[in-house]
Amino acid sequence: MTDIVAPSPNSPKAIGIAADHGGYKLKEQLAVKLREAGYKVVDFGSHKLVAGDDYPDFVIPLARAVAQGIVARGIAICGSGVGACVAANKIPRVRACLLNDTFSARQGVEDDDLNMICLGGRVVGQSLAWELVKTFLAAEFSGAERHLRRLGKVAELEGQTAITGWGK
Repeated sequence: MTDIVAPSPNSPKAIGIAADHGGYKLKEQLAVKLREAGYKVVDFGSHKLVAGDDYPDFVIPLARAVAQGIVARGIAICGSGVGACVAANKIPRVRACLLNDTFSARQGVEDDDLNMICLGGRVVGQSLAWELVKTFLAAEFSGAERHLRRLGKVAELEGQTAITGWGK
C-alpha cells in the first residue's frame, strides 16, 4: 500500500476533483478520503447526482484549473474514465491519463509529469481508486533530461515553448 502523502504545510495548492453522474459516487468517496488525509479539495462538480449530465461541463473547468496552476493536480471521473480523459487532454499543459493500475499512476508522474488522472466510476472500485489516487499524489516528476526532451516535443504540438522544469 502507498503511504499517505499529505500536502506540505507551506503549500497553498489543492487537489481538484470532478465527475459526472457516472463518477459522482466515487468522487464523493475520494473527496472525503482526501480531506481526511489533509488535502484541500476543490470540487468542480457535479455537486449532486443528475442522470444525463455531461462530463465536459465538470472536467474542462478542472483541467483549466490544473493548466493554470490553480490546483496542483486533478482527478476526473466519469463512467469509464475515457470521456473525461479525452476532454481533459484538449486543454494545453494538461497531461491526463486513464488509470487502472498503480504502476502507471506512479510511472506516469515520474516520467511523463502527469498532472491529472482519470478514473472510471463504473470500472474501478473505491479501494483501488484510493490506491491509484494515493500513488499518483505521492509520485514526483523525475526531471530527467530524456523526459524533459519528450515533454518538450509534446509542448511543441500544443504551440508552447518547452522550458526547463516543466510542470514545476
